[in-house]
Amino acid sequence: MEHAMDGLGNEESVDQQSGTRHGIQVIARAADVLRALKQDTSGLSLGQIAERVNLPRSTVQRIVAALQEERLVIASARGGGLRLGPELRALGEATRYNIIEDCRPILMEISAATGETVDLSVLREKRMIFLDQIPGKHRLRAVSAVGEAFPLTPNSNGRACLSLLPEATARQLSADEWKRNGIKGDLDAFMATLARYRQRGIAEDVDEQSEGISALGIAFSDWSKELYSISVPVPTSRFLRKKDAIIAALTQAKLQIDAMLTE
Repeated sequence: MEHAMDGLGNEESVDQQSGTRHGIQVIARAADVLRALKQDTSGLSLGQIAERVNLPRSTVQRIVAALQEERLVIASARGGGLRLGPELRALGEATRYNIIEDCRPILMEISAATGETVDLSVLREKRMIFLDQIPGKHRLRAVSAVGEAFPLTPNSNGRACLSLLPEATARQLSADEWKRNGIKGDLDAFMATLARYRQRGIAEDVDEQSEGISALGIAFSDWSKELYSISVPVPTSRFLRKKDAIIAALTQAKLQIDAMLTE
């Protein structure tokens, strides 16, 4: 049997090395399948999954069977194909709890630096869901209920998340939301706005989500590739005066989050 030295200077057989590479490849392919299902919550057939992940249908069938055993993938009860299973939801809840716990000190630092309310939200089911909030110190301040859902396109937290998505995905989500809400707008102009937000790393809305409230927001993805946003909503009457301080605080927060997620 042939032997080789691993990265730690230990002897490892060629068969072991081959098995390790195969195991890593299987995990990577399973992750690709899960990501494909994440992009289409209505469900996909085996053939559709195979096309999206660029793998033979037989390979996808074996991967899906293993994922179904672990309840990570289930068959849709409405006959819509395969979709993400309940075990992933449970894992996602645990991840969100950790994100809230880890981000809270950062939210508190932003609030202390600006004196304003700071929100943490997640992109979920084509909406932004509020997960945590640090109230501001001013008597006149913006307040949203934890668990409340907001649309994507008119506010800084949704726009920040949209700016991190592939352009085609962001365009489709925006178009669908406008259609649901009867909004007629210039989609090309909105996509150009998202491109500017992507370039500078901070999104903005001025009196667009709620009259009298303006906001700035940043977005980031966690270890499971879910998109989150930290936003600072401010009464418009003092928004311009506080804008530079909020941008500085959010920029520092983004550096802290990037460091936290790469540890």
